[in-house]
Amino acid sequence: MYTEGKTKEEILKFINHWGEETFAKTLGINFIDIDLENETLTATMPVSPKIHQPFAIMHGGASCVLAETMGSSLSNIFIDGSKYFGVGTNINSNHLRSKKDGIVTAVARFIRKGKTMHVSEIEIRDEKGQLINHTTMTNNIINR
Repeated sequence: MYTEGKTKEEILKFINHWGEETFAKTLGINFIDIDLENETLTATMPVSPKIHQPFAIMHGGASCVLAETMGSSLSNIFIDGSKYFGVGTNINSNHLRSKKDGIVTAVARFIRKGKTMHVSEIEIRDEKGQLINHTTMTNNIINR
């Protein structure tokens, strides 16, 4: 398990630098917290015109990218990365509110954490705590 023997700060530093030219970096996703006991992961993403759709609100695809980044990262930091990696196989995203600017915060948690499959729930909220998006994601855990 990647988290084994590592501090919260070490894990956050690692996942915030997990590849320099990634979609997550393009969108400004920043991992801010990991709860090792409850196995949750938290990140923020700025909302600006660069991720808007034509009606000047956050594109649903940006929410999906944030959610998938969260679900994939959650799975991959809680497995033995020297033997396995988690790959997304299904994502179901419900866009519940629009967002024009500011910051959204995403929290990912496991619904089921098996040996070969993880199902996670990701909630994306605005600065007032209002639910913007609710996503569930399935990752298969496969051999390297």
